[in-house]
Amino acid sequence: MEGRSIVFASGKGGTGKTTTVANIGVALAQFGKEVIVIDADITMANLSLILGMEDIPVTLHDVLAGEAELKDAIYEGPAGVKVIPGGLSLEKVKKARPERLRELIREISQMGDFILIDAPAGLELTSVTALLIGKELIIVTNPEIAAITDSLKTKLVAEKLGTLPLGAILNRVTNEKTELSREEIEALLEVPVLGIVPEDPEVKRASAYGVPLVVKNPTSPAAIAYKQIAAKLAGIKWKPPEPESPVKRIFKALFGGRRR
Repeated sequence: MEGRSIVFASGKGGTGKTTTVANIGVALAQFGKEVIVIDADITMANLSLILGMEDIPVTLHDVLAGEAELKDAIYEGPAGVKVIPGGLSLEKVKKARPERLRELIREISQMGDFILIDAPAGLELTSVTALLIGKELIIVTNPEIAAITDSLKTKLVAEKLGTLPLGAILNRVTNEKTELSREEIEALLEVPVLGIVPEDPEVKRASAYGVPLVVKNPTSPAAIAYKQIAAKLAGIKWKPPEPESPVKRIFKALFGGRRR
């Protein structure tokens, strides 16, 4: 059975797209889904850094260069998520042939329930190629007019390529007055907002450790938002855990959560 191939794209860099892909992929795996995450950013691959998998011998770049088999570039990540990382060296970037992605995705789509594709930001050739290989599109954007304008361009290009826009994820939301509202963004992009991820200092901390936030700090605000989006994609009901009281946290710190 063919899995759902969803490309995550943004009109500009810095929206937090790669972090979003990594955490939603791991969250889906935590829900028991077979998930494959692909770093399709040929020139600026960094998905492996967020997942703590930078020291790997074979990458997607090697496969695209015809120097390795696809099976050798698939690694198991947190919660059992399968990861096809990109190469970090400039030499590998030069050898990679992005046009081979289309034939690879056909093979990959038979391997899991969800195939999440981390596309390069913008609308360069590699970005358009990534939009082309996904059957569905999720836009990752920030609630500011410049990001939304660029996201609209990305959505229009994806539609022309035959990729179905599922909706948008609003990332790094602070609820400042200068930010566009959910309703305004839905009206501008003409797609539903699938989830709102708040600005959360725990995201940077998790990235620094190379551990997805949904693993490192699953009760943080952003982690809960990622899990809610993953549950929506998987079509399952999920209730966020109740926050622990300060007394309970102290008790667990002192006694390791054991009861006497």
